[in-house]
Amino acid sequence: MKKFLLIMGLLALLLAAGIEFKSYMSEGKTEKDVPEAIVETAEVDTISAENSNHLAFKGVPIDGTLSRYVSKMKRAGFTPVETSDESAVLTGDFAGFKNCLVTVSVLKTTNLVNSISVAFPGRESWSLLENDYTNLKTMLTEKYGRPSKCVEKFESGPLQPQSDMEKFTMLQLNECKWFTTYTTPKGTIRLSLENRDRNRFVQLQYSDGINTKVIEKEAIKDL
Repeated sequence: MKKFLLIMGLLALLLAAGIEFKSYMSEGKTEKDVPEAIVETAEVDTISAENSNHLAFKGVPIDGTLSRYVSKMKRAGFTPVETSDESAVLTGDFAGFKNCLVTVSVLKTTNLVNSISVAFPGRESWSLLENDYTNLKTMLTEKYGRPSKCVEKFESGPLQPQSDMEKFTMLQLNECKWFTTYTTPKGTIRLSLENRDRNRFVQLQYSDGINTKVIEKEAIKDL
């Protein structure tokens, strides 16, 4: 009798283990389940972006609430730095650059994400800035086609800066307009050189077409 009960107990344990294993495998997990889960999530987001009418950033449509979008960015490998009612700042790697700052923006009254901006690492020379800008511009043109607008000039009159230091100084004095805009059916992408808070850097901004119009309508109500 004891032997029978022992055998029945072992069978019950094996059955339970089999059910748990089947459930585990049905989720598509292995010993490397964490990386695979990330890949699967990325694939779902990519499919979602392709079928969406919204502009996408990192394969994620620019839409939804701030907290939900931040959660998706965390899954994509970004780390939250600070959050307010109108924006969230995250840090991470993007387009081959380390330690970029990504700002997700919403209109407070709608809590609808409409814009994503990426601040690339600051540089201390014009040549380094121009190199970052040119490389990103080349990649963007390859993906989105010819830009709809491109302004790259120094506002110093007939005497144009020649040396690296002179060009960098013009940017510091805000006497430099350097940007390229790409217009797509889903929104706009703007690449630019920025001088802000004693920092000179390249910025890339994604503005979703649909949600930007929604926010503009909300803003008009205040007028």
